[in-house]
Amino acid sequence: MTETASSFIAKSTIKATDLDHRRKINFNIGKYNAVVPIGKQQFADVATARERAKNAKWRAIENLDTYLEEFENKISARGAKVIWADTSEEALQEIENICKAKNCKTLVKSKSMVTEEIHLNHHLESLGIESVETDLGEYIQQLDGEPPYHIVTPAMHKSKEDVAKLFAEKLGTNPSLSPEQLTLVARQKLREKYVQAEVGVTGANFIIADIGGIAVTENEGNARLSCAFPKTHIVIVGIEKVIPSINDLALFWPLLATYGTGQRVTVYNTIVTGPKQANEVDGPEEMYVILLDNGRTNLLANAKTREALYCIRCGACLNACPVYKNIGGHAYETTYSGPIGSVITPHLKGIDEYKHLSYASSLCGNCTEVCAVKINLHELLLENRHEAVEEGDSSFAERIAWKVWKQASLNRGMMNMGNGNLKNWVVNKVFKGWTTHRSDLNFSKKTFNEMWKEQEETK
Repeated sequence: MTETASSFIAKSTIKATDLDHRRKINFNIGKYNAVVPIGKQQFADVATARERAKNAKWRAIENLDTYLEEFENKISARGAKVIWADTSEEALQEIENICKAKNCKTLVKSKSMVTEEIHLNHHLESLGIESVETDLGEYIQQLDGEPPYHIVTPAMHKSKEDVAKLFAEKLGTNPSLSPEQLTLVARQKLREKYVQAEVGVTGANFIIADIGGIAVTENEGNARLSCAFPKTHIVIVGIEKVIPSINDLALFWPLLATYGTGQRVTVYNTIVTGPKQANEVDGPEEMYVILLDNGRTNLLANAKTREALYCIRCGACLNACPVYKNIGGHAYETTYSGPIGSVITPHLKGIDEYKHLSYASSLCGNCTEVCAVKINLHELLLENRHEAVEEGDSSFAERIAWKVWKQASLNRGMMNMGNGNLKNWVVNKVFKGWTTHRSDLNFSKKTFNEMWKEQEETK
């Protein structure tokens, strides 16, 4: 726990003073902030749209077992194989088994945070399988040996000059290429991989229960190519992505697009309901859907934190968070960064080791304000803090400090007696945690209680 927290503090301290990093992030998030209001104009009442989406996700999560079984039955009837994986290790083993059975040498994958969560690329590399990221942002990050920086925009922290330099170093291109030229270079390299790959891997933005399908949202078309060209298509998706009906997509697709990128709707929206059928000429011969738990049932079991499973991964809370905008995505050292990452990671990976993330927040509530499905993120951060204390994941010094503070706060005489210098000394010198990254507190010479009494006496 101490090591993980210390690493987070060290990295965030460095990034918080990196003005070049801040300039790039402010530039990219500024472009996002400029287009989101335009995307919202498509809704007659955006608040009602968000409320309806939250209600749909509430219904899905409260009946998760029923909807997942309905999905399994429907998609299995069309020839897809559904695999339930409790842990990342189980999911990796299943993918390994499939790849070995298909004698896979090259695998193409579209953008998927779940594959980042289970470290799929690293596992495939250890097996001697080439795993190629086909999303441009993910491809850039893979070339640079970095994990995604942002849930939606993996290379948000890089400028066009950074990418041009990276391509020149890794691919031998001209370092003065424009973004359009760099995109064409990546396109040429990746198109070769689609026809070589034996296996294609995608995630899923939504699991559609009533038709037994998965919905994929993208802007580049790489997910369609990843699931259509190779003979075997593997979908890996978190169990919380389920929605009750295909009719719900009319609400969720525009919401995800608007809050994710400011678009009215993304360029490519695909529903996949199984492998190639008998009367079809295109598509994969086999399709596997891996439904991943990996700690999600920990959130489901808690009536308060269950709400975090409503998340549709639009990334809006990251773009709104003052902490994220200063320390960046990599400082969190987790797959899911920003407010939503701080809420769910302690439950996915253990409160003992990751409770510090719940304190990486100003509790300003901006994350809750911008959430597409109205998750009360800042309240869930407080709930995480409460759970950590209840489970004993706090230091002896911290428990003593709060006990003393509580006793003093409940005693009017002690509060009045400690005015001015004594309170300043206790907070600024004894409880040093407050002033480590803040200026000293200066308490009033008199409490409100004392001033009120004096006023009443002079009447």
